[in-house]
Amino acid sequence: MSDVTRQTGTGRVPVDDARRRITGRLVGRERELELALAAVGSGRDLVLEGPPGTSKTTMLQAITAEWGIPLVFVEGNADLTPSRLVGHHNPARVLREDYSADTFEDGPLVAAMRSGGFLYIEEFNRAPEDTLNTLLTAMADRRIAVPRVGSIEAAPSFRVVASMNPYDNVGTTRLSTSVSDRLNRIVIGYQDEDDERGIVALRSGLSGATGERIIGDAVAVTRATRDHEDVRQGSSVRGAIDCTLIASELLTLRGVPGVPGAPGTPDQHDERYPETFFDAMLVALSGRIHLDEAAGTTPERVLRQIWEDRFILDPARAEPG
Repeated sequence: MSDVTRQTGTGRVPVDDARRRITGRLVGRERELELALAAVGSGRDLVLEGPPGTSKTTMLQAITAEWGIPLVFVEGNADLTPSRLVGHHNPARVLREDYSADTFEDGPLVAAMRSGGFLYIEEFNRAPEDTLNTLLTAMADRRIAVPRVGSIEAAPSFRVVASMNPYDNVGTTRLSTSVSDRLNRIVIGYQDEDDERGIVALRSGLSGATGERIIGDAVAVTRATRDHEDVRQGSSVRGAIDCTLIASELLTLRGVPGVPGAPGTPDQHDERYPETFFDAMLVALSGRIHLDEAAGTTPERVLRQIWEDRFILDPARAEPG
């Protein structure tokens, strides 16, 4: 895709320079960004499939900001009816003026089509089937017919981008063949440990020896929630960010040395640090992990086990005897 000068009339746009600039706004995700740019840059619609907190929205925000077009967000749920998606005539104005194009209020789909933005539907498979079917014409023909308004054509840069969580099947529906056949698919998993540390460091603002220790522990225990045998879905990197921030505040409130705002050096707070960190884990992670239905345990017990693996067993292995 070198030396690309896309014809906007076909919905294709420059992507080479955009990739280099957008990469500077993301931590990792080079491959997924390249795949997404290839899809939307060639005029295709897209579904991003992956757990929460894997930079799907951040990546789309970076792409649309680079292109200078809107990102029109809508949440997929049972309340997303076709009329909410497309738009409706204002009842008060209809009573005064009768139906006309001027009385129509754009819904997210029409707003994205007119502005040439990305219509981003989160939790795509939670939307009703008739609502998803409303998108078929927009994706296939890049235009829709609205009663008493007429035909609305999409601007060249209009795209439909959806996201789905493969771990969550409660309240979801299976996509019809007609809908899935219109969408390209990119599977987005969790970042690797180094990238997650970079994200947490960026979002938390912590630095220095103490900051690195808190960030390292927060990322480690958060990643461990994804592999625990009793956990159906673990926490995203958002849990690690919150665990880092809460642990830092707790250590300061309790006067534990070696943290921002407290005197001392990092190696002086070892005795109180582990238990304080566990309290931060409970606050940040207990509501973010979803247990297997057959597991006879609680989030608190799972987190305690993960904590013990990190703070008791790992140090024992590192320093035997």
